[in-house]
Amino acid sequence: MLTAQPSPPPVPTPASPPRQPGIHPRLALLALLVGIIAGLGAVVFRGLIGLFHNLFFFGHLSIAYDTLRHTVESPWGIGVIAVPVIGALLVAFLVKTFAPEAKGHGVPEVIDAIYYKRGVIRPQVALIKSLASSISIGSGGAIGREGPIIQIGATFGSVLGQWIRLPEWQRLVLIACGAGAGIAATFNTPIGGILFATEIMLVEISARTLIPLMIATGAASFVGRLFFGDHASFIIPPMTLHAATSSSFRVFMAYALLGLVMGLLAMIYTRSVYAFEDAFDRIPGNYYTRHALGMLLVGVMMYLLMRYLGHYYIEGVGYATIQDILDGHLTVTWVLLTLMFLKLIAVSLTLGSGASGGIFSPALFMGAALGAGLVSLGHGLLPGLEVSPVGGAVIGMACMVAASTGAAVTAVVMIFEMTRDYNVIIPLIIAVSLAYGVRHLLLADNLYTLKLSRRGRHLPTSVQSNLYLMRDALELIQAPFLRLDADTRIGVLRTRLEAHRTRPHVVLVEGGVPVGIITSDALGAVLAESDDAPLSPYANPQYSLMAEHTQVIDLVSHLRKDATHIAILAQGQPPSTGADAIVGVISWDDVMEHANLPGDLRDMATR
Repeated sequence: MLTAQPSPPPVPTPASPPRQPGIHPRLALLALLVGIIAGLGAVVFRGLIGLFHNLFFFGHLSIAYDTLRHTVESPWGIGVIAVPVIGALLVAFLVKTFAPEAKGHGVPEVIDAIYYKRGVIRPQVALIKSLASSISIGSGGAIGREGPIIQIGATFGSVLGQWIRLPEWQRLVLIACGAGAGIAATFNTPIGGILFATEIMLVEISARTLIPLMIATGAASFVGRLFFGDHASFIIPPMTLHAATSSSFRVFMAYALLGLVMGLLAMIYTRSVYAFEDAFDRIPGNYYTRHALGMLLVGVMMYLLMRYLGHYYIEGVGYATIQDILDGHLTVTWVLLTLMFLKLIAVSLTLGSGASGGIFSPALFMGAALGAGLVSLGHGLLPGLEVSPVGGAVIGMACMVAASTGAAVTAVVMIFEMTRDYNVIIPLIIAVSLAYGVRHLLLADNLYTLKLSRRGRHLPTSVQSNLYLMRDALELIQAPFLRLDADTRIGVLRTRLEAHRTRPHVVLVEGGVPVGIITSDALGAVLAESDDAPLSPYANPQYSLMAEHTQVIDLVSHLRKDATHIAILAQGQPPSTGADAIVGVISWDDVMEHANLPGDLRDMATR
């Protein structure tokens, strides 16, 4: 009895639906872990700041430290001048010995790792940054805690991604998750944390990146509220800008003028930090002596402020001074403007000489002081002006953060989250937009990017400048492949696959030349067949041959031009046609997965 022989299986056609990148459950779980760790990191870091602050200023061990209250006068008297110097020496030792990346305000190093180091941050950075920054801030350095928390969270995201061997794009997402979570936990502003990471860190905006980011910031905010309570960093009087929706044109012009002046101050602030850094680099000596000198000057300023104005004012994060302004307790115009100027000098001395800390809090301080001071001055020139000094301070804080960091949308939303007053939105949009525009007109770089530009490292100006398109295709995708003879049977393939952790693309070779490719996605159907069946009927004979270092954008262009869906990358220029020269095989699905390109690009290739 004769039996019908089964017809050979069809060759997979390009019309099969592409694998669309979506939300990865494992990445979402890892983002949750990053958010929890970032939240706990914020708690530990704030505890370390309190510990060192009490140790340096009062000589006792305690983590109790309310940053919204001024530090009482130290029992050391004039000896308090030495406190920042001692801290400087300890910071210099930690940074120089263990992690030079921990020097400075941290965020530029994270951005540098994203764009130039494939998202790789050394694990010791988190520990050294925690210690160095808490010592810098605790000993009186005029810097903030947000930058360090961002770097700490980002470091954990990077290390976790390296440990699990995630693809690069997922590692970059976890870095952004750590950064956004740090901001969210610090200020109790989960939406602000999402937007900060989106504006500053993310190189791709899509569901697969935003969902993990939201999970991380939500988790960090929850952890922060467990320890710090459900309130913002500052107590801002409600309805501070209650007249904003019905005010006269003169009032809106006042907000606009405030935004213009803040943009100028943000430019000066950005220039000042790096001008002082250059100046200290020219001073004879080493890191220890330069940093000690800078912090000695900060100590002198602290002592003089305590002696003549009753508080240290500029030391540490400066939240107590901001709260005084928001409470309406600090209203004298010349005092406000003097404190703004002294904080600018103090933060420039602190960071310029080599401290470890952030620029976010000083921006808030200067914005609040200058905003309230300008409004107080305006009341003297224009009696009856319907703008309060507290309102000017709130607007000034947002303007300075937006213009100096480049995170304009973040600044608007974070101040809204702090005030919880929708009337603040219109003045914020007006003033923040103008402040950002003025700073950008006068100086293209912000405080974060200028540090990288000075190294010759320039960043894309928009998310649409897709980072992945400019990478070598093999560097980004790293898809495995397996070479087999064209007459190989499925059973042999099954045995060879046991040595592979992931399914590779299979290249069939005849006479030393590749004659067909079975993509990893097609292997499932192949392996369901009998061991005795040949592989060749399943192979796609159409492919594009490209050079080894072809960039993703060029690979996509070649595939579309050739109307193929598989690329073989080979050595040589032009690339060799021999099978031994093959260094990689990349399919359309690989490109869609790793570069997150529109799915219809694949369909266009066959039109």
